[in-house]
Amino acid sequence: MDLTSTSTPSEGSSPFTRALLAGALAGTTVDLSLFPIDTLKTRLQSSSGFQPSGGFRGIYAGVGSALIGSAPGAALFFVSYESIKIGLRNWRTSGGGKNWIRREWSEPLEHMVAASVGEVAACAVRVPTEVVKQRAQAMQAKGSWDALRMILRRRGQIRVGGIWMELYRGWGVTVMREVPFTVIQFPLWEGLKEWRRRKTGREGIGAVESGVFGSVAGAVAAGVTTPLDVLKTRLMLATERVGAWTMLARILRQSGPSAFFAGMGPRIVWISAGGAIFLGSYQWAYNKLTEPR
Repeated sequence: MDLTSTSTPSEGSSPFTRALLAGALAGTTVDLSLFPIDTLKTRLQSSSGFQPSGGFRGIYAGVGSALIGSAPGAALFFVSYESIKIGLRNWRTSGGGKNWIRREWSEPLEHMVAASVGEVAACAVRVPTEVVKQRAQAMQAKGSWDALRMILRRRGQIRVGGIWMELYRGWGVTVMREVPFTVIQFPLWEGLKEWRRRKTGREGIGAVESGVFGSVAGAVAAGVTTPLDVLKTRLMLATERVGAWTMLARILRQSGPSAFFAGMGPRIVWISAGGAIFLGSYQWAYNKLTEPR
């Protein structure tokens, strides 16, 4: 199969179908292939410490949760991202938003808005699966199913509303992490792809090129947003519900500012490699689905 195939957007299946299927494939591929690195990152960020949280043992703990949430979460992101991006572009080019902002800033801002909406939508799936996954990764449960059962068993104490809140623990800080991350990653990725198109004179972009640009964009975004990732992990692993500001103060008091950069190395490696696999496989699937049948 040609990894550098390019086609015009008008051919093949609809943009919605391409985004749905390509996103599902990309999400599953990246989460399963890089799951051990994600586990090590979670354990490094745990307040219990790396070794008490499992060390190098059972690095696939929680993989069931990731497997269930990867495809729908990524598909939801890309369907939202592509739909908003196309909608904003059509609005601008049709004259409706012609003068809303300077021309050179219009596309990056469209990518930022589209990616932000996509991340908020994806968090509806990502947050509960992340809560279950990280508790299994940190050895607070024997696996994903056990972590979920531990939450559901508390229904008598905290009622259905409490279960819902427990599954969505860290929702706010996850969105706070994901939106800045994607506002950095996706405009940079799209910008690098556009630069490559202009340099080569080709209309499309290949999967390998997209993967390389995704790796660079992901590494930059990962480094910048590591403190938010640490805060999100601590909130999800906490044995009691606490607010983000309370947890922030607790981390500073107990571990100092350096704690906010715990796991930064594995996170950059994981997301850099993940960006290559995620956006490379997305581009490959998108290109293939674009080809006329």
